[in-house]
Amino acid sequence: MKTMHITLGAALLSCSALTAQAADANLHFIMCGGEVREADQAVVDQFIADHEGVTVNLEAVPWGTCQDKSLTLAAAGDPPSIAYMGSRTLRQLANNDLIVPANIDPETPFQDGVLNTVTIEGTAWGYPHAFSTKALYLNCDLIEASGQECAAPATWDDMYALAKGVVDNTDAAGVGLAGKDFDNTMHQFLNYLYSNGGVVIDSATGENMLDSQQTRETLEFYGKLVDVAQDGPTAWERDQLKDLFNDGQIAMYVSGPWGYGQHNEDINQLVAPVPAGPSGESGTILITDSIVVFKGSGHEDLAHELAQRITSGDSQYDLDSSWGLTPILDYAAMGKTDLYYADGIWPNFTATISTGGPEPLVEDFKSLQSVFTNMVQGIILKDDTVDNLVTIAGEELDEAL
Repeated sequence: MKTMHITLGAALLSCSALTAQAADANLHFIMCGGEVREADQAVVDQFIADHEGVTVNLEAVPWGTCQDKSLTLAAAGDPPSIAYMGSRTLRQLANNDLIVPANIDPETPFQDGVLNTVTIEGTAWGYPHAFSTKALYLNCDLIEASGQECAAPATWDDMYALAKGVVDNTDAAGVGLAGKDFDNTMHQFLNYLYSNGGVVIDSATGENMLDSQQTRETLEFYGKLVDVAQDGPTAWERDQLKDLFNDGQIAMYVSGPWGYGQHNEDINQLVAPVPAGPSGESGTILITDSIVVFKGSGHEDLAHELAQRITSGDSQYDLDSSWGLTPILDYAAMGKTDLYYADGIWPNFTATISTGGPEPLVEDFKSLQSVFTNMVQGIILKDDTVDNLVTIAGEELDEAL
């Protein structure tokens, strides 16, 4: 009985605190991306309706300036109450004591691995809200013109053989490689690394795991693909590969589900999971944006409640389905039927979630990006051996951590 009284007392105090916060509270909600999605606006409107005296200043800010603005406000002692931003910022925010941990309901049925995209050494710092995975796109017209069957390659060896057949028998390149000094060069490499059982940072311990046999095998394969890729991969990033694909100049490249609708309608395209390496099974990079609750706004409890509402149940499903995102929750486990991702190209983007890995969380994302860009460009340009490049990358990651 004593425990029950304490629990009830704590609940009453919590309720009182929330009521006090709600009195004439104005939550500043920064939404990165420059627009407010209809599904998110509906949740905010209902939240306001349910809390007398509460207003939400919902400010949509373009990606280019949004995250810096949130950081600047917080560092100046005038933090937003809540923000939607890239999960890649979480370690920087957490290390500088600018945000509070997320109060995620342990019963929330996130897809396998999603929480790893917001977790640092066992603590979740954001509420995952937008999710993407990657798959391999194939131009069947080019592949068949090379005298080969257009079938999904299951392994790296299969993929290389298919690409080489295109190079040997057509004027096109077999595969598009991203090697430019840009974040999706790292993302492209990680799709292959995670398809080879590799790990970058252990999310539970924070240990650097990059210097491994799996990374060496992946970098060696990336270097091998250069021989069947477009000219000068270091000048290309992923969105430009889409243009090469549309122009019939490459037969394959890796991209997200949005790619399908960006390709020319007259291309006979096939979508397949990223092929498996010798030490793993088909995987993908898992990238999320998340809702974060800032420290010191005076409205943390209200901000947590809004974050929970906007990232769960019907609210999250409405966002995922209307925006064409990879499903962030296991909606079948929640009892939903006629799922938008049950057929078509979607199984290629959902089947590898459980074997995928997160975008690594470090305080300085530019430093992380450089670790991978230096390694990938080194093998593309044949500047050094695989062993040396991976060893150096591991050392550079230690410094970034």
